[in-house]
Amino acid sequence: MKTNLHFDCLSGISGDMTLGALIDLGVSPELIRTGLASLEIPDLELRVDEVKKCGFRATYIRVEHPEQKAHRHLHHIEAMIDKADGISDGAKTLARRIFLCIGEAEAKVHGCSLQKVHFHEVGAVDSIADIVGTAIAIDALKIDSVTSSTIPTGTGAITIDHGRVAVPAPATAEILTGVPIAYSEIESELTTPTGAAIIKTLASSFGPAPAMTPHRVGYGAGTRDIDGQANVLRVTLGERQDSEASLGAVESDHVTLLETNIDDATAEQLADVSQRLMHAGALDVWQTPCVMKKGRLATVLSVICGGSKAATMQSILFQNTSTIGIRRQILQRTKLSRRAVEVETEHGPARGKLVTLPDGTERFSLEDDEAKRLASASGKSTALIQSEATQQWNRQQSK
Repeated sequence: MKTNLHFDCLSGISGDMTLGALIDLGVSPELIRTGLASLEIPDLELRVDEVKKCGFRATYIRVEHPEQKAHRHLHHIEAMIDKADGISDGAKTLARRIFLCIGEAEAKVHGCSLQKVHFHEVGAVDSIADIVGTAIAIDALKIDSVTSSTIPTGTGAITIDHGRVAVPAPATAEILTGVPIAYSEIESELTTPTGAAIIKTLASSFGPAPAMTPHRVGYGAGTRDIDGQANVLRVTLGERQDSEASLGAVESDHVTLLETNIDDATAEQLADVSQRLMHAGALDVWQTPCVMKKGRLATVLSVICGGSKAATMQSILFQNTSTIGIRRQILQRTKLSRRAVEVETEHGPARGKLVTLPDGTERFSLEDDEAKRLASASGKSTALIQSEATQQWNRQQSK
């Protein structure tokens, strides 16, 4: 059995909610205080209180310190972490990864280099304490994996150092690229840049909780009160079922499926729009014959893409087909871990793909374009080229 920590982010996620939930789960506040003290931030104090949100008990974290107006760069924060002798190496590494996630987002949003990024709100003492404290807590739990629900960001607008911006704030929006977002009508900043960076760094997949046996549950409270909803973050620590724990090489993500029925296009037109979709970044495109409501033969044109590409795919479908309606679904996908490799064949080097199976074994396959290229140059069939490349890869690995 492997331990898993699952985040339920119904009301979003922030740094103080995360740290509060982990302490509520059972991590010692004194362990956190000892680590934070070694950062040598003058007069920093971590307050841990029990509060109620919509009638539910939760742990509320408050970081108290004299007011500071310093805008730190990433290297300042990393140096502060590196010299802290009360923090384990594992916690230091995790804290640096979280800050790097924020720094890369801020650099892109402001159009500057990573070295020149000023950490404003996130560089404040309370945010540093939340991130480092979370890293200490996660390292202390010695968990094998982290999963999370989809992330609500809220709606409306907030005021930051750079003025008034829409929710999610620019840095939060950039951090959450590639992370499934949950719909929310709550006019508030539910997810902060700190919370977004923590969950993106920690979680290996997003969606419903995996099959697991819960052992402990913790609740961290947010600062605001939300009408009709407890503003808390729930974390559940437990053991994943064997069927889940064995999937070490299986990754999980979310994709968007777009589909439309077309009954007046030629095969050439459908082939053309399929190529346009693939060139624009679709993960896959396929056609399925169907019979429509008036008995006419038609084709279901299906497209799978990442969420950020959905609008582009939709535009291509509307502009290059006669469709007037497109169905859209968000699907959870599991996939095997894979990486690009190169194999030396008798016809020269060629690109291939190495896939890791759930039991840890690996499977090699030559890229189709490479097989066609080598087949054309050698006069052999693509099937023979594929077989020879696989045999050669296996020989290389056995040396």
